Amino acid sequence: MNFPFHDKTLEGQHILITGATGGIGYAAAKAAVAAGARVTITGRNEGKLSELKQECGDDNVFAVRADLSKPQARDQLVESAANEFGPITGLLNSAGIGGGDIVENLTEEDLRGIMELNYFSLVELTQLVYKGMKDKEKGAIVNIASLSGLRGTHGNSAYSASKFAVVGFTQAFALEAIEHGVRVNAVCPGYVDTEMGRNAIKSKGERNGRSYEEQLDLAKESIPSGRLTSPEEVANTIVYLLSDASENIVGESVKISGGSVMR
Repeated sequence: MNFPFHDKTLEGQHILITGATGGIGYAAAKAAVAAGARVTITGRNEGKLSELKQECGDDNVFAVRADLSKPQARDQLVESAANEFGPITGLLNSAGIGGGDIVENLTEEDLRGIMELNYFSLVELTQLVYKGMKDKEKGAIVNIASLSGLRGTHGNSAYSASKFAVVGFTQAFALEAIEHGVRVNAVCPGYVDTEMGRNAIKSKGERNGRSYEEQLDLAKESIPSGRLTSPEEVANTIVYLLSDASENIVGESVKISGGSVMR
């Protein structure tokens, strides 16, 4: 896929990317560096962080292994990132997990685990980063939500609820933040060709007695474009929302659905 930006699109920016070891975060980090940003990446998989840092170039990337569910880890992440590359001017909240089951099978552990990472940790990290952005009256924040944050699907209530929360937070917070020059938006992909996306298809197939291949074919048939979204397509949308080219886009939930959801 062609990269639609030039190497100065994010020049002078310092972008913090959570969930950088996942498919979307990984692609977004590479895209941000290609667009001229310095990037702090974080995740739990130290091996993947090192691999991503090497792919992007050591001078452009600062890697921090962190468990974002822990307050001290969030504090240390923001502090060390600022010490390395200066004030954070852009934040991509990409860390998240899937999972869950039909409502009658959900456990308290399922619910708390999904909401903790997908929503609470996202909000609490955002609070820390926003302080610096507000002081400088400039910044951009992008939250990875999902089409599941715009409409429910069978057997997906826990994950869907967490992403509805992210979309609601994005819209409400955007109204506060724009008063101080900080833009907040969300990206809502459908099925993305990542490990998480493939696992979601596999789980749905298992619930319906289908193989992964059969469920994948059904997923593609349900999308007007006839294919899954690539991580790079999501990354390109993220770079646009982090850049000054989108300076009057505020509180939006940008769908990447191949035509499957229109409204």
